[in-house]
Amino acid sequence: MPFAQLVIGPPGAGKSTYCNGMHQFLGAIGRKCSIVNLDPANDKTSYPCALDVRDLVTLEEIMEEDKLGPNGATLYALEELEENYSWLEGGLKELGEDYVLFDCPGQVELFTHHSSLRNIFFRIQKLGYRVSNTNTATPSLYLPCTFPLSFSLRAMLQLDLPHLNVLTKIDNLSNYPDLPFNLDFYTEVQDLNYLLPHLESESSRLPHSKFGALNTAIMDLVEEFGLVAFETLAVEDKKSMMNLLRAIDRASGYAFGSAEGANDTVWQVAVREGMGVTDVRDVQERWLDMKDEYDDLEREELEEEARMRDAASKAAMGEGMDENDDEMADWNGPLPDSGVKVRRKT
Repeated sequence: MPFAQLVIGPPGAGKSTYCNGMHQFLGAIGRKCSIVNLDPANDKTSYPCALDVRDLVTLEEIMEEDKLGPNGATLYALEELEENYSWLEGGLKELGEDYVLFDCPGQVELFTHHSSLRNIFFRIQKLGYRVSNTNTATPSLYLPCTFPLSFSLRAMLQLDLPHLNVLTKIDNLSNYPDLPFNLDFYTEVQDLNYLLPHLESESSRLPHSKFGALNTAIMDLVEEFGLVAFETLAVEDKKSMMNLLRAIDRASGYAFGSAEGANDTVWQVAVREGMGVTDVRDVQERWLDMKDEYDDLEREELEEEARMRDAASKAAMGEGMDENDDEMADWNGPLPDSGVKVRRKT
């Protein structure tokens, strides 16, 4: 039984960066992983692409032939993929039992209203895949508006898959103005009405009667469903990536499955050592309250690891030299006769 992640999110949320980082991380812990690009506009992937929708259809071709804009062409491309599902099915069968990451386009209509992507993944599940949905959003989008909340809720209801919302680029939080609340207020999505005064102050150009009422309605809706919450991710941080992968494995059932590759030995050892347990308060301390101190500490740890590797390498080279090597190193006389005669051509 293979497993897969459907990676969605608005443009600029870091979907391709996440796929690239997760691919490298899964390889490091011994889990075979392949990436499928479903974005017909993504012609320069930063990761090795096992299957690319652009081999079937490209955005440029659709825009030129059907006179559509970028958004309409993307919707048309997914409809084309649904119509030619056998092409995708054949490519997935060649990947065997690999853990698959699906890198999706950024048009939100695909996950909130359009049905092609949902139909495609319902059919993929019939192949035996256990699919989970990873929705990425950046703090810069969440903090000044309620869009990620409504988008996350609508995507959860539309796609009907095990779902995790992720605040990516959490290591860049220190570049924004100070948060009015601690990070756990945003990840746990509780008592959203406390955000209203801050949203109004950041949107002072719009009348409260038009903008404030909309925010209030969205917040009430999100709280009524009680489904939305967020994990955090700094894609270059090993502990952050491990914590997120543990949450995804629980959501998809990978942590409990008996499929080939599930419950990897390396992964079990890493989790047993406590590397995958991170509280949101630890994230707050690492990336907001004491970022400079942690950066200095990690730099010192990396330098110490480099020194230890150099020392171990030199020690291994020293042990590899036997007594004869030591004697030959100090020998200044003629070399002993090996018994091999060399004849040169005239």
